[in-house]
Amino acid sequence: MKWSVYNDSLVRRGEVLLDFSILEGWDDEVELMNSGRMGRPFTYPDSLIRLLASIRLLFHLPYRQLEGFTSGLSKYVEGLTVPDYTTLDRRVNSLDLNFDEALTVSSEPVYVALDSTGIKVHNSGDWIRRRFKVRKGYLKVHIAVNVETKQIVAFEVTREYVHDGTRLENLVEESSKRVEVKGVIGDGAYDSRRNFNMLDEKGMEPVIKVRGNAVKRLRGCPARREALTMQRNGSEEWRRKYGLRWMAESAFSWMKRVFGEYVTAKNFENMVRETTMKVFLYNLLIGMTRTA
Repeated sequence: MKWSVYNDSLVRRGEVLLDFSILEGWDDEVELMNSGRMGRPFTYPDSLIRLLASIRLLFHLPYRQLEGFTSGLSKYVEGLTVPDYTTLDRRVNSLDLNFDEALTVSSEPVYVALDSTGIKVHNSGDWIRRRFKVRKGYLKVHIAVNVETKQIVAFEVTREYVHDGTRLENLVEESSKRVEVKGVIGDGAYDSRRNFNMLDEKGMEPVIKVRGNAVKRLRGCPARREALTMQRNGSEEWRRKYGLRWMAESAFSWMKRVFGEYVTAKNFENMVRETTMKVFLYNLLIGMTRTA
């Protein structure tokens, strides 16, 4: 990839934030949304709410400041009316995002890398938690990343006590709806007979690190035994494939740098929606770089 092309793609990431072409189809979209609707009709199209939700996450704006941001823009954008902060809160937390819209289509079989990370459910610092013994726990976000495009093809949000290994099957099934999975890459948290056998039955190569104290004669799981043999023999091919796991770690690093290490929503359902929006934006912006 040429650096000049890559730089241009990074610049275009900023352009998408202020794309007000949605104003051209405002009336038609609102009319469609209100068709057959019972109760108070919508005033603002979902496309506008999604745009404002993106700006809010990228610039870490509370809803009152987001209302002020929209008010400032309305002075320069003809036809842009300003929703109040309670309307923004309600509409953002009811957005129905099409996860596949931001994905780059992969026609060839690919490997997916799995990982998970903790996300704080509040923005107080570690000192406050230690000083006042406040513990609100955290969320766990589990992802599967297409190592060819670096985009997230499946994710799940759970409570902190959910073990990584139990989510492998769900992530693989969700990934298979969007790409043809050739193999699955994961660290020792995904090491179990159940996971190895499930991948073997589906014809997917398990590139999963087997724990160091595993005995060589593993019965009832040929795929796991083969993986252990390759690891202990120092297989260059296995190490090369396992090394691609960094792409899942890189996705989390990117998201935490851009969006922060916490969620602002207060209930679990809205926390999941907020995380979905972050994944959507991540895929959208990464996809813009890939197509440059």
